Amino acid sequence: MNKHHKDDSDSHTGAHPGHPGHEHQHRAQHEEHADGAAALDDGAAQGDLQAALDAKEQELAELKDKYLRALADNENARKRIRQQSEESVRIQREAILRDLLPIIDNLERAVDAARTSGSGSKTIIDGVEMVLRSMMDLLRAQGVTTLESVGQTFDPTRHEAVDHVASEIHAPNQIVQEFHRGYQIGDRVIRPARVSVSKGPGGQSDGETDTSDVENN
Repeated sequence: MNKHHKDDSDSHTGAHPGHPGHEHQHRAQHEEHADGAAALDDGAAQGDLQAALDAKEQELAELKDKYLRALADNENARKRIRQQSEESVRIQREAILRDLLPIIDNLERAVDAARTSGSGSKTIIDGVEMVLRSMMDLLRAQGVTTLESVGQTFDPTRHEAVDHVASEIHAPNQIVQEFHRGYQIGDRVIRPARVSVSKGPGGQSDGETDTSDVENN
């Protein structure tokens, strides 16, 4: 009887074989799901962080571009103001120098007339010539040079034709005589030379139709 009871007892204790293993497996699955959820959360957080970082980099790039554009605009404005200032100074300087030219013309005429007639005092003539040289030195110091005219081909950008003459020794459109000297600063003419221009022998020549070919500017 005791043996039977023992067998029953043994069979009762083994009625649920493997039960602790099921609990361990369930716990492992639960932990695996938890780890997966945590990994998803970490991935989402990293994605949000990367998106925020990309947005900040884009904003920084835009600010840098605006800064560089502002620098370029400021530099262009400074250059434009400097150029306008330099141009204004150049125009004013040339206007002053141009106003001196008629005075030089009159001094040259006075010296020529006095020497030709012989009526002027040598002392006075020498004094006028000294003033004339001083004024010419002033012009040269400002970069002003004279234009070569006589014997040159007429150029409407450098010469002003006031007469057209027939000439046996000058080609058509060649400058025969200069009445007022021309002046320039660098390549810019501040006063064209006033000249007479050849029409060729008898007023007509090969390569010239009429005197209207010479234009005054």
